[in-house]
Order: sequence, then structure tokens, then C-alpha cells
Amino acid sequence: MKRKRKSYRLIAWGVIWLLTIGSLRATLLAAEICPSSTKEELYLSAQEAANWISQNQSNDGRYLYEVKISATGNPIISDEYNLVRHAGTTMALYQIVEEGDYQYLEAADAGLKYLLDRSVGTEEILAIAEGSANAKLGTASLLAISLIKRRAATNDKKYDNALEQVGAFILEMQREDGSMLYFWDQETNSPVPDITSLFATGEALWALASLHNLFPENGWDQAAFLTLDYMATQRDEDENVWPRPWADQWAAYSLNEMSEWGLNEIHINYAKELAAQFGIAVRWESQRNGGLDGLVHSPEPIAAGQGTWLEAIGMLHQLAENESRLEDLKNPLKDRLLCGAGRMRVKQTTGTGVIEFDGGWFTGGTSRVDGQQHALSGLLFAASSLDK
Repeated sequence: MKRKRKSYRLIAWGVIWLLTIGSLRATLLAAEICPSSTKEELYLSAQEAANWISQNQSNDGRYLYEVKISATGNPIISDEYNLVRHAGTTMALYQIVEEGDYQYLEAADAGLKYLLDRSVGTEEILAIAEGSANAKLGTASLLAISLIKRRAATNDKKYDNALEQVGAFILEMQREDGSMLYFWDQETNSPVPDITSLFATGEALWALASLHNLFPENGWDQAAFLTLDYMATQRDEDENVWPRPWADQWAAYSLNEMSEWGLNEIHINYAKELAAQFGIAVRWESQRNGGLDGLVHSPEPIAAGQGTWLEAIGMLHQLAENESRLEDLKNPLKDRLLCGAGRMRVKQTTGTGVIEFDGGWFTGGTSRVDGQQHALSGLLFAASSLDK
């Protein structure tokens, strides 16, 4: 009897070990699939995304926001819209124009006009809103980046006054601890108290940092450092974020923008933590290879989410190129960037002959404009990394 019990225990432990090893094999130890890509292939994929944005743009500058594939394979266009994502998409178009691809300048300028036609504010500040709705910090911040990218690409300074006014609006939304309020009330001409946004805080920081690099005499750096310190030390607790830090690609843009300002150890550690977060995300996604691996991984993130990983890693890679304290991350970041970009490239829809489909990324039969926006930016950074 004792021998039988011992045999049962051995069998039970054997089954447990087999299940444990199988689970690890299907999750943490699953093989990665990282399609290799040339610089030309990555840039072409970015162009396809820009084509989707520009070719589906309305005459008034509005972008196609969301499209679904019907049961018969036809496009179903959504009536929804989002001004923040419009501003982000305009910014992405100016990024590719800044690379010297001026065929997208007309579409970017049309998108910019759509925003400026919705200007609100006072003589001192400029924000963007639909009708009497509250103006959002994120829209203004991405408008500022769009104007800065346009200025860099064209050397046209006609929007400098508008830039100053948008910057003044962002300062109006900043609190004493560096956190940012999200809404501005047109009736009271003042920020709406107590409402913040995880996304908009990083967008505002990037705008402030970029404004300082363009107009260093205006002292935007003080406000930028205040918000960076807040994001690196306090924001996650205030916003109840877990795991920490919040995977914020706008923080990565900002750190790279501030790379020559004298970042302290808190900022460098923040960059390292962000690199770990985004690196893990790419690794997990790259293990989604069908079969059991596909079943045990969470549902595939939408293209906008995956694109932000590429943006963040691309910016952190550029930061590591010039920051000795991050030198050991330079090659791992490049590896993650190219792995994620290769996967995005091969998942892009092409060759259907339907302009609402070609150049887009579809998850569950749906594609949204910010998927193309974020992927476009990330693919540009991946292509650029192959110059080095």
C-alpha cells in the first residue's frame, strides 16, 4: 500500500512539473517571431500608413476616424470623431514630412487648418475645441508639436505667435506640483479643477520641452522639469497606476527632447523603467505565434497600442545613443524596436485595392486612425535606427 501511495505521489508531482514546464513554454519561454526588415521595407510601411491617412482625408481636413470590414468585405465608416487623435495624426504626418517626404505636406496642412478653425481662448492663450465644449490639454499639446514639426520641415515661421499662445495655454493648465489639468472651460475661461489625464500630462511635457528647444529664451524648461519630476516620482501614485511606471510613450519623447538639458539620476532611472515596460510588451506580443502560444496570451492589442511601443522604444533608443548612463540599453532597445516594427510591417493590410483598407492595421475587423498614426511614427524611428 505504501509503495502505491508513493507511486501516486510521484505521478502527481510529475504531472505538476509537466504542467508547469508546459505553461512556461507557452508563456514566458515561448519562442519569439521577429520578422527581419530592411530600412526600405520599414519606410515603405510608414508611407503606406501615411497614404491611408491622406487618401481617406475629407476636403475639410478631417480624417477617416474608424472603418470596419463588413461581412461582405466592404468598408463600414464610423461617424465618431476625436479631436485629440486628429491632432496626433496631424503630428505624425508632419513627422514624415520632416523626414523630407513632402508629398504629405498638403494633407498635414489640411489637418492643421481643421484644428485652427476650431481655435478658442483669449488674447493670451489658444486652445482647440468643438463648439462650446471644454478644450482638452492633449489637443493643444499635439497642436504645438505639429506646429513645431511643420516649422522644422518648412522653415516657415508664420505660426510662431500661435505657438506662443498654445504654450501659454499649457502653462495655464499646470499645477504647482507639475501635474496637469485636462479640461479648460470656455464659459469661465479657466481650467476645470481636479480632472487630470494620464495621456495628456506626457503630451504637455513634450510640448513644453519642444517649445524650450525652439525658443530657449522664454524659460519653458522650468515648467518642463517640474512636470517631468512629477511624472517620474508622483504621477503613478496619484493616478493609481499599476504596474508602474505608466507605459507612457510621451514621456519617452520628452526625455529624448530634454536629453541635452542635464537629466538627473531620477530621470535616467525613469527612462530605464520605461525601457523595461515597453521591452516586455514587445517580447510578450512577439511570442503570439498561434496554437497554444496564441491561446495563453491575452487578446492582441490594437495597432495604436503596439505603435506606441515602437514610438517609446524608438525615442529611448535615440536617448541611449547620446546618454552614457543608458549605453548598455542601446543594443537591446534597437533589437526590441526592430522586432516590434517587423511584426507591425507584416501585419499591415496591403494590396486589396480598397483605399479604406490598404495601409491600415485591423484588429477584430476594425481599424482606427490612431493605429495608423502611432505605427507611422514608430516605423519611421525603426527605419532611422538602421542608419546607424
